[in-house]
Amino acid sequence: MALFGFEKDTLLDLTVNVIPLGILFFFIVAFAAFPAFGTDPVFSGMQFALIISMFLLLAVLTYYAGKAVENAEKENGEPGHED
Repeated sequence: MALFGFEKDTLLDLTVNVIPLGILFFFIVAFAAFPAFGTDPVFSGMQFALIISMFLLLAVLTYYAGKAVENAEKENGEPGHED
């Protein structure tokens, strides 16, 4: 089974980044539904810019980390990764 092009073992390695992505997503939704700091466009814009940029950067980092792990496993000849 390959999800997003990753094998099962690689997906298990990437769960350490999926959990913080879930936490960031929760706060994005929570602050959109219940604005804790008011509705000032400047402060809300900065708040969402920070949270969303961290979410996107971590998602990109997770994807490239997964690709690096899979490439390293293929180069080392790990079982289950035949070409």
